Amino acid sequence: MKDYALIAHRAGAAQAAAAAIAVRVAPGASPASVRFEYRLRGVLGELAIPRRASPRRAERLWEHTCFEAFVASAVGDGYYELNFSPSTEWAAYEFDAYRHGMRPLELATPPSVAVAETASELTVTADVEFPGVAAARCPWRIGLSAVVETREGGRAYFALRHPRENPDFHDAAGFVMMLDGSAR
Repeated sequence: MKDYALIAHRAGAAQAAAAAIAVRVAPGASPASVRFEYRLRGVLGELAIPRRASPRRAERLWEHTCFEAFVASAVGDGYYELNFSPSTEWAAYEFDAYRHGMRPLELATPPSVAVAETASELTVTADVEFPGVAAARCPWRIGLSAVVETREGGRAYFALRHPRENPDFHDAAGFVMMLDGSAR
């Protein structure tokens, strides 16, 4: 499995000094699932990490430390947004096109979100059932990203690629990882 290093956007570079993030994407437990494993390394005491809560769907998770994945077919304009909080809360949305037609993504099974933490590393692992991934005739494009909040309220924005002047994880030019059925 390959680790993907997320890079900090210059808009939050000062806050990014305390953290480095690597992500691993792999097949999940079932043929229709994908596993996202985010590892944030740094001085965790300087970061605002949401406290554990009951696993549930929640809104506005990106306003605090949160890990995200944007998943799109290699054809068409629609895409999915997935948010995973260290609290174990999650969110899933579907879009028809760039920031258009947003609605909750109905999942047959809620994502399983697990969290492990040491003094210098936070790992958030999420397994998500995506029935369309297993049956897809073309690869999926994935954008991996994270928002990291400091205790002082500053935010750093991490992604595989930052195609815009301001942080914008929805820009399809940032969906640079490819996922196909070859790993299954």
